[in-house]
Amino acid sequence: MKNKKITTGSDFSGVGAFDYAIERVCNAKGFEHKRIFACDWDKFARTTYAHNHGEPLYFPKDVYDRDIPEESLDIYMTSPPCQAFSLAGKRKGKTEKRGILFFNSHEFIKVNKPRYFIFENVKGLLSDDKGRTFQEWVDMLGGKSVNGLPVLFPHDDTLDYHLYWQVLNSKNYGVPQNRERVFLIGIRDDVDNDFRFPKKQHLTKRLKDVLENKVDQKYFLSDKLLNCFIMHKDRHDLKGNGFGFNLKNNDSVASTIRANNPNCPTDNYIIQINNSKIRRLTPRECFRLQDFPETFDFSVVSNSQAYKQAGNSITVAVLEKIISNLNL
Repeated sequence: MKNKKITTGSDFSGVGAFDYAIERVCNAKGFEHKRIFACDWDKFARTTYAHNHGEPLYFPKDVYDRDIPEESLDIYMTSPPCQAFSLAGKRKGKTEKRGILFFNSHEFIKVNKPRYFIFENVKGLLSDDKGRTFQEWVDMLGGKSVNGLPVLFPHDDTLDYHLYWQVLNSKNYGVPQNRERVFLIGIRDDVDNDFRFPKKQHLTKRLKDVLENKVDQKYFLSDKLLNCFIMHKDRHDLKGNGFGFNLKNNDSVASTIRANNPNCPTDNYIIQINNSKIRRLTPRECFRLQDFPETFDFSVVSNSQAYKQAGNSITVAVLEKIISNLNL
């Protein structure tokens, strides 16, 4: 008897967190994973993705030019760029082009009718436009029920799916990173509807469990940069907003891995206990904090691109646990 085959496709695929997650689940269940397509605009992310996962048979750049497969996928994964809704951005929401990429993903689901879909986005989506943006997402994705409650008056353009949504934090799923993201899981109306979000786990790991033993001197802060960060913190302390430079130690949980330049005062900086020097995380450590395997190779791009790719990614362990709870 042949193994069950799970077909998937992903938009905004990044460097393949979803691929790692689905492959782990398929390997655990004895299923075969067939990747129908992956799609990403960023040329550096595409390079890293292809280097680690192999180039898909269909690897379009633009979701607006991407063909929609006729045969329904088992799982469709999408993570529209979060900048339009992020609390760290300008919060232009739907008025910004990136903010309306949701509707492209909605169209894909409407046409392809996958058994399951997974959306991921920043927590700031919940409060964008006083909650109206997120409510529109929910109304258009969950035509049958939302978090177990039946929809009595569905949106005119809604999908025939049961929708579950929740904010999940990576630190509750075995990864020492304080990273909150909202996940929306859709289950087609004709599929067994028994989904539950994964239960929280007690965190046993800390930063020390992801740190490299030997780190190049280039990752350590110069006295000049350290003084700039301290001054930055002092200015914000005077304003009373507490926005500034916060050091971590080996027993800390990392703050959210970001996609910006790593030399930012709000990013993760740790004290090397043995010599009291202060350094930033390495790209490898950032990918470890996203639960990427040690075999993941980012050497095909610059360090600045690797930091960006880690910050833009999804924590693999969180996706893995979500997929494991689908009735594949």
